[in-house]
Amino acid sequence: MILVIGDIIVDEFIWGNVTRISPEAPVPVVDVDQIDRRLGGSTNVVRNLHALGVSMDMFGVVGDDEPGRWILDNLKDIKAGADGIVIKKNERPTAIKTRVVAHSQQVVRFDREWKNAVLPDTHVMLRQAIIKALPQAEAVILSDYGKGVLTPDFLSDLMPELKGKIVAVDPKPQHADAYTGASLITPNLYEAAAMSGLEAINTDPQAEAMARALHERLNLEMVLITRAEQGMTLFDGDRIHHIPTAARDVFDVTGAGDTVIAVFTACLARGDSPLVAAKYANRAAGVVVGKVGTATASWEEIESHS
Repeated sequence: MILVIGDIIVDEFIWGNVTRISPEAPVPVVDVDQIDRRLGGSTNVVRNLHALGVSMDMFGVVGDDEPGRWILDNLKDIKAGADGIVIKKNERPTAIKTRVVAHSQQVVRFDREWKNAVLPDTHVMLRQAIIKALPQAEAVILSDYGKGVLTPDFLSDLMPELKGKIVAVDPKPQHADAYTGASLITPNLYEAAAMSGLEAINTDPQAEAMARALHERLNLEMVLITRAEQGMTLFDGDRIHHIPTAARDVFDVTGAGDTVIAVFTACLARGDSPLVAAKYANRAAGVVVGKVGTATASWEEIESHS
């Protein structure tokens, strides 16, 4: 069992084609073919764990609205535990990110969300639900999208309760110090640069310097930095490993970080070494960036991708 804690978002996609420019303004006109939704934010981590056949519970906040009910229904469809989701009637609406995609390329994205910290009573309910579920969990994923659930105060209160578990963090740089004592973090290059205070230069020596700096600053067991076309850099607490990208074609990087932390954590939870886990996560990232929109990777796809 893996617990996922973080910001819940509905990923909405408007698919279409562009054949002309608007006479009203110099912008493309998208002829819409279809509109669909996918589990996004921290629930995309859950969706990726489901694709791997891993059992999971989700902890977060949704509004008492149609998108919130849609989230709960879709989590139920993939057999994800949702007892730890707090439904707020008046505090905030469910976050929605809408992407307009034409010819497999994003044209624009618009976000409807509330970024303020959730109220203290909501954090109390979340903490109680998490502590109740912890005995059944091998690992915890903190999926921080900076939307008000994983605040520094809440994390400082929660982290001592998570001792003894694999604690994996998909970080927001402004919350860096609150991740102290986690097992691992999976920042991208720019997040790693912001947290380490180093320049975001995508070279092996610079990535190694970032990883070592974060490992020491946050008292981590390991650091996995995702570096786009340069692959990944893993510091396992002893050695540095630079892993070349497994991407063949890149159509859309939306949600790739969710896939990385889901696969990396799932592999660690089943007993794989950090290097083996990182190689699987790298392959999985190569699978999902070859798809359009928020995507997942199955074990079969991961095994066949090299």
